[in-house]
Amino acid sequence: MAAAMELRCWGGDWGLPSVHTESLIVLAYAKFSGAKVTVSPIDWTWKTLTAAVPELLCGETAVQEPTHILNFLRKQRFNADYELTARQGADTMAYIALLEEKLRPALLHTFWVDAENYTNLTRPWFASRSPFPLNFLVPSHHANTALSRILLTKGEAPLHRISEVEGKIYSDAKECLNLLSYRLGTADYFFGNSPTSLDAFVFGFVAPLHKARLPSGPLQSHLRLLDNLTRFCDTVLSVYFSSDHPCPSPPVQETVDANLQKLTQLVNKESNLIEKMDDNLRSSPQHKPHRPDPKHGLVSEKSSTPA
Repeated sequence: MAAAMELRCWGGDWGLPSVHTESLIVLAYAKFSGAKVTVSPIDWTWKTLTAAVPELLCGETAVQEPTHILNFLRKQRFNADYELTARQGADTMAYIALLEEKLRPALLHTFWVDAENYTNLTRPWFASRSPFPLNFLVPSHHANTALSRILLTKGEAPLHRISEVEGKIYSDAKECLNLLSYRLGTADYFFGNSPTSLDAFVFGFVAPLHKARLPSGPLQSHLRLLDNLTRFCDTVLSVYFSSDHPCPSPPVQETVDANLQKLTQLVNKESNLIEKMDDNLRSSPQHKPHRPDPKHGLVSEKSSTPA
């Protein structure tokens, strides 16, 4: 029997199962692949400062980061990508790299660096989900980490300060959203009729931007111009995360090889032969079951003893 899987992640709000991008990616992929995962939010625990989330626990194994967790789930035979062609697999990797390079810095800035959003939305939310005294430490810790990451990846010469890179990161993010919108087109998902790991990544990146009530939202305003991307997020939420809409069964991965198919056919032939022999025996007069005479009633299974 497979070991139970537990996912530690930030909790949900704004109509989302989690407000955390990386947690959303894993939650969505688990739904897409049919993996049964018990969700354990770290909200209001000491793990809000110390834990690296998302973290998947399975037996004695602990896996962190979305790419590693998705690879682990695939090894457990929960694979939402098995129908992809080699070309589609390469496109998936390219678009995920695009999200990390172009959209990630703008999301970090929007939620953690933009003063109006941080003061009125992000800091109060994370402070309210952290126990005292971590409610004073967790928001500032994440804000400093976000700022450092932006400057590390985008602060090349001559851009060294956050005010100098804002224009660049938002321009890149809008270009990324435009490319995703063009790739999605009128389809529900990026590759065919079933969602894949690319859909999980896009959902994790775009859904918080779509659903959060941002006081300052230039990037959110641009996203709302791309109807198909917002519709994509709403579709994933309604189909996979709504209690009123049970999740559709994931596609079954075909792993039966030729030898197993031959063995199955042989077993079926033997079963049919046994059924025919049994029917012949039952139709034979000497093998007809004895039926008790209704006048004498049913014969008791226990032998009667004389008085």
